Amino acid sequence: MIPDGIEAVVFDFDGTLADTTPSHEDALRAALQPHGFDLDHDWYRQHVGLSIHDLLAALPGGRQLPHDEIIRHSRTHLLATVHSITPIACVVSLLRAARHAGLPCAVASGASRLLVHPGIDSLGLRHEFAAIIAREDVPHGKPAPDPYLAAARQLGVPPGHCLAVEDAPDGVTSARAAGMHVITVVNGHLAPTDEGAEGAARVSGATAPTPWRDALRPAAALETAAASHDAAPDNTPPRSADSAR
Repeated sequence: MIPDGIEAVVFDFDGTLADTTPSHEDALRAALQPHGFDLDHDWYRQHVGLSIHDLLAALPGGRQLPHDEIIRHSRTHLLATVHSITPIACVVSLLRAARHAGLPCAVASGASRLLVHPGIDSLGLRHEFAAIIAREDVPHGKPAPDPYLAAARQLGVPPGHCLAVEDAPDGVTSARAAGMHVITVVNGHLAPTDEGAEGAARVSGATAPTPWRDALRPAAALETAAASHDAAPDNTPPRSADSAR
């Protein structure tokens, strides 16, 4: 699953490295119920890649809710159960293979570091990662490209030479917007995603705000420019993905 030319691998955490999606959904549902909200399962699964702050902002009617109280309630539940989370075996196998091949690895999560760091520690994987990016570490969370761009910068690898591993539509959009190759976790197995900006838009559906759909277009333009350069006879060195941003 690691394509040729990949120099680093960047992993989402919740639902990718660890099977935490059901517990996060249950915690948020329990935190919302005292306020008369019943969290819709399908809606949550479409937005699962967002931080809880962004989830509450996107939730229909959610802007009027006491966000701090809901977040505190949800995190208390999750921290109490963090030591019981289980890894997703196929993703950990990919992580081990990448490290065995000498590839640096990072985590790019949309969740708070208050949850991500203890979760990684509970899986015993802290030593595998050269960088851990959480929601507080970037200006914009997923589906913006910021988490994946930050991870690539810390690894010192151009985004176009990074492989992202994701489970959520907004996470796929984020990684594609950063210009990375992406594979997804589907029912406990790794699967390729559609290549290019159009594929990311199909995966994300209508969940990505307009600015981040727009951010996908430069990535597609870079791929086209690189193909044109390969066909051209001149010796001008191609621009890296970083220099084009």
